[in-house]
Amino acid sequence: MHLHSDLQAIVERLIAQVDADRLRRNLFHLSNHPLPFRKLNHTRQGESQNTLYEADDFISQQLELSGYAVEKEVVAVQPFGCDTTKPKAHQYAAPVENAPDFTAYNLYAKKRGLTHPEEIILFLSHKDSQSWVDSPGAYDNGAGTVATMEIGRLVADYDCHRSIWFLFCNEEHTPWTSVAAAQNAKARGDNLIAIFNLDSLGGKSQEAVEAGQKTNVTLYTDPAGEPFADLMAEVNNIYDIGLLQTKFMRQQPGDDDGSFINAGFPMAVMNVGSYPYADPNYHLETDRPELVDIENVRLATQASLAAGLHVDVGAPS
Repeated sequence: MHLHSDLQAIVERLIAQVDADRLRRNLFHLSNHPLPFRKLNHTRQGESQNTLYEADDFISQQLELSGYAVEKEVVAVQPFGCDTTKPKAHQYAAPVENAPDFTAYNLYAKKRGLTHPEEIILFLSHKDSQSWVDSPGAYDNGAGTVATMEIGRLVADYDCHRSIWFLFCNEEHTPWTSVAAAQNAKARGDNLIAIFNLDSLGGKSQEAVEAGQKTNVTLYTDPAGEPFADLMAEVNNIYDIGLLQTKFMRQQPGDDDGSFINAGFPMAVMNVGSYPYADPNYHLETDRPELVDIENVRLATQASLAAGLHVDVGAPS
């Protein structure tokens, strides 16, 4: 790829500012202290609102400190039930009879493009942890949440050509709120040109941990998504980020990127630490922040940011 020197300098400057300490602090805030997890069906003693609302407030405050006006989109959801006859990591089930209805929120932060504001690059992450088990949800998906927050912080003062939006949704309650987000985007006629779902960044097998591997897999479902998977590999090489970067084509839509594919946006991809997902603490009470490979999260955040910046300037792939 032939790059304009100005673009390369801008990308190098911004990705160098991805702050591992900030990623760690935000991750521990959302999955250790003060918040043990992020779920609608748990309120901490002495608090007036549930832990997911508390997480929403924290994410919104951080975005507002960067200058964004945070928008809320309302979705009615229920907590999943728990089926203890299933394997431990897959015990979610349909809501129990008479399960309470909750109001959940999609959070949006939007930066308007200067040249092509009608074209939108979307970064998204689900911010909730599992509603059927008391899991901190550090990898799933505290890691993706803090990465998306960090990208938002770093582009806040960047003069983007295209609009860059950030969506924080909910996947561990039902229905997934990314479905409403995608359907509403379609109904509005949003011109989404690239969608990056950041979920469980750095989550990998114990063998990969012991080998010191820094992994990222970019999943795509439709051929329209493959150029963005290839772009992840290209920026990893151009900027010498150091990820073991691979891609994989899924046979059917999945995760929150799948909500957008199903709504008619095939250019959606997901960045994840491994596929099939190999973190031994997946969906368990042991998905704790002290086990998260923050350096892996930092590198995957750098690559995701670099890919988004290349899309913004229309760099060839």
